[in-house]
Amino acid sequence: MGAKLKTTPTTTTVSAFLASIADSDRRRECRTLLALMRRATGKSPVMWAGGIVGFGSYHYRYASGREGDWFLTGFAPRKRDLTIYVMAGFGRYEALMKQLGPHTTGVSCLYVKRLADIDLAVLEELVGASAQHVQRTYG
Repeated sequence: MGAKLKTTPTTTTVSAFLASIADSDRRRECRTLLALMRRATGKSPVMWAGGIVGFGSYHYRYASGREGDWFLTGFAPRKRDLTIYVMAGFGRYEALMKQLGPHTTGVSCLYVKRLADIDLAVLEELVGASAQHVQRTYG
């Protein structure tokens, strides 16, 4: 079936991970994201390998036969940006993306420099809608 995924849940606690973030502003932003994603998903956070705080999970199976487990949404404090994982992608959320504030995106990664620069209510709506879509799609 191919290589085993390296990004899997870990035994590290979210509180220990957040406490290990040296930059106090980034640590505060991560705590804000933690609360926002809990509200948006109704799920508890779990640490995943690679320094990702994930919420919920789902099992996917592609037509190619590749399958695995992944989080519904999550975030990772990176050196340059906060990475926010919007697993449904961004195509169906154009209106929200226009209201969000300064950001860049990858396929399902939203990159923001600072939370203060974006509209957190819009982010919460985006995260909640994406998580609901993924749950409906994958069960």
